[in-house]
Amino acid sequence: MKILVAEDQSVSRHILAANLRKWGYDVKAVEDGGQAWEALQAEDAPQLVILDWLMPGKDGIEICRQIRKSPRKQPIYVILLTARNGQEDKIQGLQAGADDYITKPFNRDELRARVQVGIRVLDLQGALAQRVRELEEALSRVKTLQGLLPICSYCKKIRDDRNYWQQVEGYISDHSEAQFSHGICPECYQRYVQPELDRLHRHAGKMP
Repeated sequence: MKILVAEDQSVSRHILAANLRKWGYDVKAVEDGGQAWEALQAEDAPQLVILDWLMPGKDGIEICRQIRKSPRKQPIYVILLTARNGQEDKIQGLQAGADDYITKPFNRDELRARVQVGIRVLDLQGALAQRVRELEEALSRVKTLQGLLPICSYCKKIRDDRNYWQQVEGYISDHSEAQFSHGICPECYQRYVQPELDRLHRHAGKMP
């Protein structure tokens, strides 16, 4: 997992990056909002971002809003980092598009836990997106039968769009994913098969 850290205070930025790298994450650290936004435009942009609220250029709130407005192939999980700990500040940050909130000075264990939550959310979103793609592909392959089907009252053949008549199973196979296995129902067995068997039996009995 690649993580972007945007923090203008060098000491705080170094501590954040050092801890994240120690936990095994690939970290890109920048010192202002402009660099952060540039990093998020890259083809392999990080999916988890830790943003300082107050930075030169674009601040964390502005970047949050821009992330949510921009169409993206991959979701981005944003943790807002700030010394502001009032209820109204937290609401403002979340309304701007942040997913989580950490106040300064941050606790190392809390940081790790919140990053782990973000990664779980991203994994779930990725799995859900993959499932949606699979369902869309499946639906694109499904053919459906709808509307009125002209069917012969005697032989039960169906007339297709080209005005040709064909057996029911042939028509359904052409217009859906259904496949047929043929059998004999009890009524047809009594009406067609049993008389033929009886006839053959009688014929065999007359043979010398």
